Amino acid sequence: MLILASTSIYRRELLARLNIDFRCEKPEVDETPLQGEPPRTLAKRLAREKSIAVARRFPGFWVLGGDQVADHAGTIIGKPGSLIAARAQLQQFSGSSVAFYSAICLSRFASGDPATAQTVPDVKPYLDTTSVKFRRLSAADIEAYLNVEPALDCAGSFKSEGLGITLLDRIDSIDPTALIGLPLIKLASMLREVGLA
Repeated sequence: MLILASTSIYRRELLARLNIDFRCEKPEVDETPLQGEPPRTLAKRLAREKSIAVARRFPGFWVLGGDQVADHAGTIIGKPGSLIAARAQLQQFSGSSVAFYSAICLSRFASGDPATAQTVPDVKPYLDTTSVKFRRLSAADIEAYLNVEPALDCAGSFKSEGLGITLLDRIDSIDPTALIGLPLIKLASMLREVGLA
């Protein structure tokens, strides 16, 4: 069985597509960026830390940690949390590109006591980069979208798997599920590699 180190409904729904046995555990990791930490580095670090934090509690099990960080012109973009913030994000993105770094990490403490510093986990990391180009958005476009699909729990204030696709000119990615939160093509390969799929 795989353990998903996440309480994200989006990651849970994506992982369920692979038809494998898994359970979810909250990772309890501080997600505050380090000073000067680049967005892609933050995504990789948090995916690894979440995976290892849960793997310490469940030695012998493979644990999947994941994180996604949006980057607009070098600035980390978080979840808006309010309509005002969502409106501001979409206005800012109008006519420009946003990079989404989706990191995943499989970790397992195969033996020994994971609480000791001497124990080193088996770690398998991966980072996907998806570039999203927004079309020119009018204030009316933004209001119409937010009235139907206020994506307040999504970095970037839109859902590409929903009506948010109408806000875009193009998506450049090797895996369409990465933008939603979990690069399933690579993950399926990683799970096969460790004997879970």
